[in-house]
Amino acid sequence: MTDPAARLKQQAGELAAGLEESGMVVGLGSGSTAIFATRRIAERLRAGELGKIVAVATSSATDEAARALGIPMLVDDIPDDIDLTIDGADEVDPAMSLIKGGGGALLREKIVAQASRREVIVVDASKLSPRLGTHRPLPVEVLEFGWRSQARFLESLGAVVALRTQADGPSRTDSGNMILDSRFGAIVDASSLARKLEARAGIVAHGLFLGACPRRDRSRRRWRAACAPWREDARAVGPPSLPHVRPRHGSPNCGNVRPGEGQLPSSCGRAGGLPALRVPDHTRQPQ
Repeated sequence: MTDPAARLKQQAGELAAGLEESGMVVGLGSGSTAIFATRRIAERLRAGELGKIVAVATSSATDEAARALGIPMLVDDIPDDIDLTIDGADEVDPAMSLIKGGGGALLREKIVAQASRREVIVVDASKLSPRLGTHRPLPVEVLEFGWRSQARFLESLGAVVALRTQADGPSRTDSGNMILDSRFGAIVDASSLARKLEARAGIVAHGLFLGACPRRDRSRRRWRAACAPWREDARAVGPPSLPHVRPRHGSPNCGNVRPGEGQLPSSCGRAGGLPALRVPDHTRQPQ
């Protein structure tokens, strides 16, 4: 592989795939980086490094690719808990909130994320942004019925809206819905925008992933205990060519863990949190 960006994506995806353990229920994400993780998981299965795993995919394309690689897949349902999901993102802000859905899988990605104990988000430096919406439109999945009404609603919120299309007409999600790519510019209050979108009939899903944690009821003691298995992973991040690890939830003291800096803080919450792997940009100064 000669493309430096693709090589970094491969390194990040394969490192994330190394977090999988035998017996896990695994979430397989969508996109150009997550597919490297899926391929690496399949390699580990064939080599006997993993056993008795079962996976659920965030898109029909990922499901098809995983089955072709020999990964055991769930058919239609998701268990109560997915142990670990590896996915990508289109834009990431300093608070580790995300815009997702550039590939059209935002609804399934959100369902899988909410069912996951831990989620690893793998991105390269081009996806980093000072504020969500600065570089990417926000995908909004809508029903076909009344979609123009939803477009007008989004415009009333300040967006420039474009119906996502392909050669033979509107693009369709795996659920048969349409996508309105909505350019808000830099989103000042993403939480407020998310609430407005979620309250609107006809809007099925939006691409704001703001760190909503389905395990928020866990006590601090249980969060601390769940942090322990990740410490070895943090120490093993290795040379600067490999991604950094940053927690999405837990104590404000949970900062970046960089190569050689040792363990995560003991107060760093992991269960239900969404840690992220980030590929350094070697064309600029280290971040």
